[in-house]
Amino acid sequence: MGGYILKRILSAVPVLLGITVIVFLIMAMIPGDPATAILGSYATPENVERLNRHLGLDQPLWQRYFTWLGNLLQGDFGRSFALNRPVLDEILDRFAATLILAGTAFVLCAFLGIAAGVVSAARQYGPADKAITFVVILGISVPSFFLGMMMILLFAVKLRWLPASGMYSIWGGGDLPDLIRHLTMPAFALAVVATGVIARLSRGAMLEVLRQDFIRTARAKGVPERRVIWGHALRAAMVGIIPVLGIQAGFVLSGAVYIEMVFQWPGVGRMLVDAILKRDILLVQGGVVFIAACYVGFNILVDVAQSLLDPRIRT
Repeated sequence: MGGYILKRILSAVPVLLGITVIVFLIMAMIPGDPATAILGSYATPENVERLNRHLGLDQPLWQRYFTWLGNLLQGDFGRSFALNRPVLDEILDRFAATLILAGTAFVLCAFLGIAAGVVSAARQYGPADKAITFVVILGISVPSFFLGMMMILLFAVKLRWLPASGMYSIWGGGDLPDLIRHLTMPAFALAVVATGVIARLSRGAMLEVLRQDFIRTARAKGVPERRVIWGHALRAAMVGIIPVLGIQAGFVLSGAVYIEMVFQWPGVGRMLVDAILKRDILLVQGGVVFIAACYVGFNILVDVAQSLLDPRIRT
């Protein structure tokens, strides 16, 4: 098992290096002068030249990349000029909010998606299956940001049940109930599409398992149907469902970017959008690499969990 984990970690190294190259090149190809954007009204030729020299923007592209990568490997993500603080500190402060939002949305989509897929497969072609299929297709078809805006219009503006934006109330609160009230709409909006995808693929995995011989044997022995479905069949189907959860975890994490903008959630996604608008290069590069590393790490955990259910994967 240790060898398999080490193999997965080593295979992730080229992926992360490729991500650093792509992110660096994209930021380097953005039109305009970063120094001019940073300085604003103080962008005299002398100040621009001085800042370019300080940022290393006067160096060749390859040299700038390896300097940045070397600092990155030492844990130095640079310093944000827009915020005047270390990039890593800002990312870690914002990541806590993103983790709450994305983590809640992932738990919702995993639980609801698997449950819907199991019920749909167990009642194949029945009313429950048709109803779940209709709701799932509807959920997959509606963009998360549009659903979020419609939820704000209904539950915040019309009914006044939930707050429209933020993580805590600005006039007080700050406790767990206040957080839950602010979290309800963005987490649900973020989870809807992933829930539909997980439900559809869980249904397919369950149908494949329910046709196998060991399920017919269990039913022939008189095992209760509930135990057959939720015990034997679901456990066998999880081998195929777990990779889907890993993919959807990345979707939820990346989707948090625009959901955070819709609901003004103070996470990494909103930080990245603000940093792009301000041309804060180091903050953008550091934030994207950090999110990518989290995604790769989560996929390693998913692979390990899948190998525990099916040891044949390790070979």
